[in-house]
Amino acid sequence: MERSNTSLHLMTEGDLRKEIIFFAIPLFVGNLFQQMYNTADSLIVGNFLGAKALAAVSGVSSLVFLFTGFFMGFSTGAGVIISRSIGAGDVKKTKLAIHTTVALGIAMSIVMTILGVSLTPTILKWMKTPDDVFPLSKLYLQIYFAGFGGLIMYNTMTGILQAAGDSKHPLYYLICSSMINVVLDIVFIAVFHMGVDGAAIATVMSEVLTAVLVFIRLLKADEPVCLHVSHIAFDKESLKQITDYGLPTALQGSVIDISNILIQSYINSFGAMAIAGIGASTKAEGFIFLPITAFSMAMTTYISQNMGAKKYDRVRKGMHFGFAVSLTMIEIMGALFFIFAPQIVGLFNRDPDVITYGVGRARVTGFFFFLVGYSHIASAVLRGLGKPMVPMAVMLFCWCAVRVTALFTIGMVWHNINLAYWIYPITWTLSAVVFFFYLRHQEKIVLSK
Repeated sequence: MERSNTSLHLMTEGDLRKEIIFFAIPLFVGNLFQQMYNTADSLIVGNFLGAKALAAVSGVSSLVFLFTGFFMGFSTGAGVIISRSIGAGDVKKTKLAIHTTVALGIAMSIVMTILGVSLTPTILKWMKTPDDVFPLSKLYLQIYFAGFGGLIMYNTMTGILQAAGDSKHPLYYLICSSMINVVLDIVFIAVFHMGVDGAAIATVMSEVLTAVLVFIRLLKADEPVCLHVSHIAFDKESLKQITDYGLPTALQGSVIDISNILIQSYINSFGAMAIAGIGASTKAEGFIFLPITAFSMAMTTYISQNMGAKKYDRVRKGMHFGFAVSLTMIEIMGALFFIFAPQIVGLFNRDPDVITYGVGRARVTGFFFFLVGYSHIASAVLRGLGKPMVPMAVMLFCWCAVRVTALFTIGMVWHNINLAYWIYPITWTLSAVVFFFYLRHQEKIVLSK
């Protein structure tokens, strides 16, 4: 495989620290702008339409994150297969994996659009959405699902570019799309006086635009990354490998968000102010976790490529560097979040009750962010090492089973908002401990070659 290929960036040579950081920076900025989609909705909705409209948008955020996380997980799993093929120099396998990934994304887009729009009322009832925000939540979510294919295809095709070492072009397209989203939010809500439907339409239009831009980039890319429309089809072997890696990763993201939906149902029982306040705090946390998200994505690509090239010592050194940088950043940001929580939550809505709930969550979770950071990086490392089932199993138990059990036992006899706050750092601690010992074991076995 020619190193001069402008569509590829191999991370198997050079200063590993620079490789990881310079690959992660565009991912971080891209994730920052992607986070602006729903946050812009919440900021503008909360300030122009009031606390109930903010509750309607915030109350469905966990559901949106569920489906988004699932498809991001699938694209990450597919990226592992593509990265390893690139690292090993296997052109044929790379092309088959890319076209199978796109075919899978198209199929998922069709299915999810139909299911999402039709099942929205049922899902909101399961979540015990309060009657006073139910119509607004339903309207927002159905519009969002109508254009959900744009988000699925964006994540699918971006995963291909990132697996090839290109983290810059997705960033350029996402910045453009995010700016359009903010402008459309303001135009639809502040100028045309639309409600939550305006926020949803703005988000959908922006996501579709981003998907189109990434699609055009793949059409113009060099071989073997170039996408040929006529070649988009399922290759049986590639589909199996993508499913073997992608499904556990997708389920891992899903179980986290499933538990968040159940916790959201518990929060909903405290009324619209609690939904709005905790939703605002969660939106802010989304920004704080962006460096970890970027580094975890970079680590998966880096380790996958180097495992494909059989450079195990480079894998080990990169893994240690990734942990050190990521955890330092996240804990500094967590401390700042703890200190400035009232001001941050107040950006979304200035109602005293909304701020009280939002600050309450921030003051509990802020200093424990290094634990969730460790779990995410460990998951990324294990995916790169070819162990995608382990992160899924750990998250399924620690971040889903334990949380659900606590809600349906302790929560039944102790109806207190503090349970919704503390359930996160407790389960973060549990998963971090499990990952620590398992990763030490794997480092001795897999990387001792």
